[in-house]
Amino acid sequence: MTIGYNRITMNVLRAGFFEIEEQQAQYLREGLQRLGIAERVQSDFVPHPLEIDGCEACAHYDIVVVFIGTKVSRSILEALPRLRLVLTMSTGYDHIDVEACRERGVVVCNVPHYGENTVAEHTFALILSLSRKLHAAYFQSLRGEYQVRTLRGFDLYGKTLGVIGAGSIGLHVIRIARGFGMRVLATDARPQRLLAEVLGFTYTDLDTLLRESDIVTLHVPATPATYHLINRDALSKMKRGALLVNTARGSVVDTEALLWALEEGILAGAGLDVIEGEEYITEESQLLKLPLAEQTLKQLVQAQALLRRENVVFTPHIAFNSQEAVERILDTTLENLYAFLEGKPQNVVS
Repeated sequence: MTIGYNRITMNVLRAGFFEIEEQQAQYLREGLQRLGIAERVQSDFVPHPLEIDGCEACAHYDIVVVFIGTKVSRSILEALPRLRLVLTMSTGYDHIDVEACRERGVVVCNVPHYGENTVAEHTFALILSLSRKLHAAYFQSLRGEYQVRTLRGFDLYGKTLGVIGAGSIGLHVIRIARGFGMRVLATDARPQRLLAEVLGFTYTDLDTLLRESDIVTLHVPATPATYHLINRDALSKMKRGALLVNTARGSVVDTEALLWALEEGILAGAGLDVIEGEEYITEESQLLKLPLAEQTLKQLVQAQALLRRENVVFTPHIAFNSQEAVERILDTTLENLYAFLEGKPQNVVS
């Protein structure tokens, strides 16, 4: 990926770091000093996402650093004429118009590995919240009523876990599942047969996985191929009373179909760290700026219907959010910036 790039020798580049907390800003300042590039990059640290309304004040940026709350659209790129580099502090980059960046010669780099164990641990936090009905117990405690019979859960030992997407995160999930004594089925575009033998799991097709799994967990990226991968047809194939867990991307699950499966009792519960339209649920400021299109309203109504259910555990896209994982994200982002300045960009996705 180094062919065609030269070491950046111009005096000073301007960089805007968006969606950055003050503690993270200090960590990044120290990192820029440590790498010896603080004098080469004049950096601004902003707590909110980069939005089209504020792009006029950002037109001088050569570099923008963003998280998933910033949608780097074609219109934003057109408003940043000096832009040469987009660094996303995430593995996924579906919030960036990569094709538009490529057309404009803007390099895009991501953080391919930072929280495999972190997201896997959160996956099991959701699974255990559902399997032992911790969420329902919490709601009962708020009401001051304790119906122990309704809070009877089930053991994970001996149950079948279906892992859709056995990449880095999925493999960590499998390791944890095997520690619980679970049988594991997996489906992935690139099976690793040796790892399956070592870890003790079985690759199978999607239909078999859905049919035989007591719990299905999703660990695939957001792509056109995975859009609504879990739809009404897929859910209808699942074992009655199964659980669904999604710590991947909201677009992988059709929310309307998920509501249907819960109401019909096909699913006994769902653990969701991501959901379609989550940015409008967690950020009221985003909602206030929306043109209230029919599709947006539909997503909001469906999301609220999901979140009111006691058999749905929702966390606001925080599966990545451990102290250690955040530091790994920041470190890799700094390394990506340094590599670009040296003319050897790494983790390039554009």
